[in-house]
Amino acid sequence: MKKIFIAIIFAAVALSGCKKYLDIRPKGYSIPEFYDDYFKLLNDGALYNVSAAYPNFLTDDVQSGVAGDVNLASDYSNYAPYKLKMYDFQHGALYNDGESDSFYEPAYAHIFVYNTVINNVEKVLDGTEAKRKQLKAEAQINRAFEYFNLVNAYAVHYDPATAATDLGVPLVLTENINAKYTRNTVAEVYELIKRDLEEALPNLALTAPHKYRPTKGVGYAFLSKLNLYMGNYAEALKNAEEALKLNGDLIDYRTYTTKTGTTWGRVIDNAAVAFPKLKDNKENILARSSAASSSNIFTEVYASEDLLATYKADLPNGAVDKRFSLFFLEDEANFGSKVISFKGRVLWGAYVEFNTGFSTPELYLIAAECEARVGSKDNALKYLDKLRNARIVGNVPLVAATNDDALKIALNERRREMPYSGTTRLVDLKRLNKDPRFAKTVTHKTETTTFTLAPNDLRYVLPIPPKVLALNPGIPVYNR
Repeated sequence: MKKIFIAIIFAAVALSGCKKYLDIRPKGYSIPEFYDDYFKLLNDGALYNVSAAYPNFLTDDVQSGVAGDVNLASDYSNYAPYKLKMYDFQHGALYNDGESDSFYEPAYAHIFVYNTVINNVEKVLDGTEAKRKQLKAEAQINRAFEYFNLVNAYAVHYDPATAATDLGVPLVLTENINAKYTRNTVAEVYELIKRDLEEALPNLALTAPHKYRPTKGVGYAFLSKLNLYMGNYAEALKNAEEALKLNGDLIDYRTYTTKTGTTWGRVIDNAAVAFPKLKDNKENILARSSAASSSNIFTEVYASEDLLATYKADLPNGAVDKRFSLFFLEDEANFGSKVISFKGRVLWGAYVEFNTGFSTPELYLIAAECEARVGSKDNALKYLDKLRNARIVGNVPLVAATNDDALKIALNERRREMPYSGTTRLVDLKRLNKDPRFAKTVTHKTETTTFTLAPNDLRYVLPIPPKVLALNPGIPVYNR
């Protein structure tokens, strides 16, 4: 598969912003020589755009607009072809021949940069040993995160019974462009992720100068989510608790409101200060935004009836869920030029920076889900109430008769907290479809047609782009 990555290597050089550190030599490429070179390479802002928002078009959260919709961005006929293919649950490729996948290809470009740091930074002669080990550890966390996003989107969900044979994604662990690659199994990818995290954790710092650099809290948060996805709920709970000891901060959404006549900056607090950016958000443990070319789907979709019902569930009489009132628009919107009316529908139009890295709200949700699964329903509800008290005006403590009831509430709360956030809902559908209690058929509608996607259908798996397959016709693929 080396052909796949030759182009990616040069893309990585271009995006890194540190081209002078990777000048091309006749027999390949050069590598940085000094600690500061690696530091600059690893801390380039272009590396902070990960995952993508477009996979939400496969989920149960979206409803398209009608043909000729007053809101042009949500007009079904105006969707990009790859988004239409997802919304219609079409079989086969999403992208056309030669088109770039804004999720898959940048991820491998980032991985090339991280491999350069991991494999070489300990060899430089300057910088202290502790600093070199810390920089390597940060690169390991970042590489693991790219693979975590890739394998959970471009493969079936982790299943201990089949992971050793399920197709995962290619593991590229070297900067050697002449190395041969294969499509590794899901188990192999998960094993690398776990190994990178466990090796990195002892060498990570407790604090960082900004939220884009991994810390010990990031390591624990990552292990928590990894174990959640693997079904290791006791381990996920333990790591969530460790991460929350280091940062349990929440923003109080109850102090925020909205203003009309704008997009970005429409959500403000009582002092008219805009909702915090990623770098300033105290909830963020590792700040990451979605891939730049598909960073969000604001105004592209209406909330599905299914999602709307979720926001109404578990809501006390007279209470207001600010996640709904701040980030969605009911019946109409005013983004600056005129009022757009869409009576009876609810538009996704948050226009704030949502984190696709690791954050405290998800840690509370993971802890609650795991307590409900393997621990105490009362502890699960305490975690949920902690989050809801910062989100809901007029919240009252939750009540659940059984652990299963608490689990259902926790899963609904997760959906309410993280709509349209990267691949979160897509992966949740994939993992929950393996449990008969939560498996569901997703339904999408247009004015004339209804499309359905059954649980565990291979169309939940994003396909390897045709652009990659054209260079590697022998690579195994899912028959989606």
